[in-house]
Amino acid sequence: MKTVNLLAYLGVGAAAFSAHVSRQDAVNCPLVSLNATLNVWKSYRLHTNSIYRDQVLAAAEVIKDLALKKKALKVADVGSFLWLSNATHLSQVENAAFGVPCDRIVGLVLHGTKSADCSSRNFNPLGLEAYQKTWVDALATTLKSHPRTAFAIVIEPQALTRLVINADLAACRASAASFRANIAYALKTLNLPNVVLYLDAGHGGSLGWDANNKPAVNEFDAAYKAAGRPSQLRGFGVNIGHWNAWDLSPGEFATTREGQNWAQNEQAWVRLLGGLLGKAGLPNHAVMDTSRNGVLGLRYDWTRWCNVNGAGFGRLPSAEGTGLDLADAFVWAKGGGVSDGTSDAASPNYDAACGGQDAFKPSPGDGEWNQPYFEVLLREARPEIKVED
Repeated sequence: MKTVNLLAYLGVGAAAFSAHVSRQDAVNCPLVSLNATLNVWKSYRLHTNSIYRDQVLAAAEVIKDLALKKKALKVADVGSFLWLSNATHLSQVENAAFGVPCDRIVGLVLHGTKSADCSSRNFNPLGLEAYQKTWVDALATTLKSHPRTAFAIVIEPQALTRLVINADLAACRASAASFRANIAYALKTLNLPNVVLYLDAGHGGSLGWDANNKPAVNEFDAAYKAAGRPSQLRGFGVNIGHWNAWDLSPGEFATTREGQNWAQNEQAWVRLLGGLLGKAGLPNHAVMDTSRNGVLGLRYDWTRWCNVNGAGFGRLPSAEGTGLDLADAFVWAKGGGVSDGTSDAASPNYDAACGGQDAFKPSPGDGEWNQPYFEVLLREARPEIKVED
């Protein structure tokens, strides 16, 4: 059964699908000039990531449970970020930006320094020229070719975190200078009028500790100044591709040693970091990833990041309901169903976190589609994904 026929058969998502197709024609929008001193999410809605949408529609095709199929089709129309962690992803930006309505904003996560995880056994640092030309310059060229489209970019998940928490590792010390230069270059080069930028700030479980949050501010400040104080930097991203709660109190790990951390949830982390950045005269507003944090209490500690077993989709993207002026919006930064990493210990790309007791198994390699896991996310979504009868 073809996808369009399936949508008609189910009676859900058909209107959205038709609208999506009709919008593939060029749209006549004015030139975009985003004011990063304001919350752009109050004027723009997160656009549906066409690449992820196609993956979800294909996933819906093979789901036999009719109720679950309907939920999958709803998820297909939810706005989400396009994750850029390889050359293929970069080539997809052009398609993701094609025919975007004037009131929508395209979300991107730039993750080109992934291979520069200096704490990894597969450490393979990118040099300045490789990162800047292959990743940043290529992305900037595409963004400039779409001056009538708005973009929101989260810069380098875990980059700032690694600089802080791995400062004592020899490999990290050796690569820190080029690492900082790459981040500053990305901020400077992507500082375009149709772009609003957020520098990733990990999550409360990594940087919320007293020993970490002030060094994090120092790294943020250094990157900001090295980039020439980019006007389009709005603030920071939290929980990007992660699993933490927004406002759970007491926190998920409050009764363990982790309870010594003041940032027991991501709202607390945004307050803490945002306050420190504000005092330093730095951009201090945040976006929070809620794509997969619908179910809590599943992990052994905050560091568990890979395909958490029993997880569910979280709050839908919105600028409403954060309850905090420093928090611009909830967003879906990581597409649920896209694997974080393989659970195959024999794989050269294996990470122990992906084979842990709290990780879903079996799981394919990073970036590959994991159909059974996607269906778990659908079933366990909190709040529940609502569909019409």
